[in-house]
Amino acid sequence: MMGKLSAADIEEILIKQIVGRIGCHADGLTYVVPISYAYDGAYVYGHTHEGMKLALMRKNPSVCFEVDEMQNMANWKSVILQGKFEELDDPQLRKHALDILNNRVLPVISSVTTHLSPYWPFPPDDYKEIKGVVFRIAVIEKSGRFENDQSGRP
Repeated sequence: MMGKLSAADIEEILIKQIVGRIGCHADGLTYVVPISYAYDGAYVYGHTHEGMKLALMRKNPSVCFEVDEMQNMANWKSVILQGKFEELDDPQLRKHALDILNNRVLPVISSVTTHLSPYWPFPPDDYKEIKGVVFRIAVIEKSGRFENDQSGRP
């Protein structure tokens, strides 16, 4: 059976996952790339470095963001956001975004094999020294779909 996800299901998936795919388009080029992210109910937050994704989003801030949860080909959920890219230069907004990213992503990736460095997690004492670009996507529209085979198989 296929169907549309409820608003509550959409929020649950966005909050639960930490990797999504951002789609951007400018100058006749479409680019889709996975990113780690954090979601607070209104914004998707990310941190990146100069490159194609950032160049395209600066030219055209209208972006698409996709997150999914997949058990197998017959049991999955997918959420699509339409939103607007915003580069966070303001020190308070930047610190807020980095705090959200640290609090969401670090507990998930921490393990005995995780190699922490001076760049990860972001050092809380001096956010101005963190290299790269902090951004958020202001969520404009959300939708979601699912499929489940209802056969009892995982």
